[in-house]
Amino acid sequence: MPFNYNDCIKEGLLRKIPPSKDKAVQSFKKAHEWLREAENSLKGEAFGSAILASYTAMFHAARAILFFDGFREKSHACVARYLEEKYVKTDNLDKKWVELLDHSREIRHNDQYDLSFFSTKEEAGKALESARDFASSMEVLFKLISK
Repeated sequence: MPFNYNDCIKEGLLRKIPPSKDKAVQSFKKAHEWLREAENSLKGEAFGSAILASYTAMFHAARAILFFDGFREKSHACVARYLEEKYVKTDNLDKKWVELLDHSREIRHNDQYDLSFFSTKEEAGKALESARDFASSMEVLFKLISK
């Protein structure tokens, strides 16, 4: 699987679409729904579900930026590569947010597919906190670019 921006474009894993502020706003709404889902899962001690919902909130918050810019992803990894290329390299986004998105995607992958991986309350709580922070950072970026 490609893990750099140019490969994502070349392989069609990032595709141009008409830019849409409306889709961006809808994606942020979806991110907030997933944050609530993660909170409820954590309260209900469904730790794996909390991790999945936390990552999904992050994905939708990042995807909002792509929609605004006129891109659609066909790969979760390429969402991070897009943010890295367009916003980290231009000093509009701290690299830590892309690293957090990549890390959270890997945790989600392990939780979903690794038969020996079992989520803990601590991991689920950390995932939710990270997702909240990430969504907030994407909203700050969105305000910056949508002026």
